[in-house]
Amino acid sequence: MGAIGGLWRWRRNPLRRTTDLVEAWVALTALLLILIVAPVLGSIVGALTQDTLQQAVREQRHSRHQVTATVVRELEGALLDADPETSTGRESRTRVLADWTAPDGTPRHGTVLAGLRSAHRGDHFPLWTDTHGRLVTRPLDSATATTHAVLAGIGAALLTAGLVEGVRRLVVRRMVRRRYARWDQAWDRAGPDWGRTGTGS
Repeated sequence: MGAIGGLWRWRRNPLRRTTDLVEAWVALTALLLILIVAPVLGSIVGALTQDTLQQAVREQRHSRHQVTATVVRELEGALLDADPETSTGRESRTRVLADWTAPDGTPRHGTVLAGLRSAHRGDHFPLWTDTHGRLVTRPLDSATATTHAVLAGIGAALLTAGLVEGVRRLVVRRMVRRRYARWDQAWDRAGPDWGRTGTGS
């Protein structure tokens, strides 16, 4: 990006080549795209992601219900690692046989993971189910959805900036290769006569 300063330095410099000026303009264009387009694109992606995720939050809140289950008995090898979906990450999960009633009134019975360190017959614990009592994951909360949207926006902005910088480097590399190729051609033309008397060199 140091070539941006070249726009000012090369204005009236007699040693200025066209490629120097083009390289400086390419750098300036890339900088403007990184400073303006990348944040705008990140904001748009973040906003669209936020809308989509918040819609998912509303739908999940409508279709998923928390019910109270009752432990029938604890199963062998029941204590499991913490549930990564919990907000604290410190909640132990125990595999139990339990009864619960679906939101539509249907009685249910099955093996579930209870948020209990030590489960005893008759203990109560919350479960997330759909309307018919089938087990589902807990609904996405608004704060988590917003966090994902912000990360998506930042990721889009960084990806755009990286893409612009990559294109700038590719363009400059091709210009430098072309410049070296022209120098090689000029040296090839001057080489046979270099230093000979009367050749004008």
